[in-house]
Amino acid sequence: MSPAPALLSPARSRLLNALGLLAVALVLLVAFFDQIVGHELPCPLCILQRVGFCGVGLGLALNLRFGARPSHYAVAILSAMAGALVSVRQVLLHIVPGTGSYGEALLGLHFYSWALVLYVAIIAGCAVLLLFDRQFEAPEPGNGPLGALPLAALVLMAALTLGNGVSTVLECGAGLCPDDPVGYQLLSPAPAP
Repeated sequence: MSPAPALLSPARSRLLNALGLLAVALVLLVAFFDQIVGHELPCPLCILQRVGFCGVGLGLALNLRFGARPSHYAVAILSAMAGALVSVRQVLLHIVPGTGSYGEALLGLHFYSWALVLYVAIIAGCAVLLLFDRQFEAPEPGNGPLGALPLAALVLMAALTLGNGVSTVLECGAGLCPDDPVGYQLLSPAPAP
């Protein structure tokens, strides 16, 4: 009698991590699209939330590149917790009636509210994945190089992380980011004396 197949083998873990990384990349892609096409520049708290998603992506990318490890999930969970704290801060800034909001709503919620929901889902998802010990075993033979999906997820996430970094430098320059940005500081002409 052969043993029952494990629910989460290293190969399945890699697939789930690749899909998770694509989902995180999609979140950053939507935010970046809104920034460029919708001309909605991110506020300092929004930028910190994007950093949290990049940290989650790093944890998942480490799982793809080096195999699933509890420490890699910890990177994702800690990044999601930090991002969630920033999201909570921004939700609390705008929860009082009459205080307004920042940016346009997407499906009834603002991006910072969506970020909080997604961060909670990421924390829960990573915690559930940690319950399956078999994924931490050595990968099956022939499972060395990355497949097309994990590689595409890694490349997309790296490009979005770099793009957001460049965008932040262009928006904030060498100083503090403005609370209500109206343009890119490094792309705006210097005021005449």
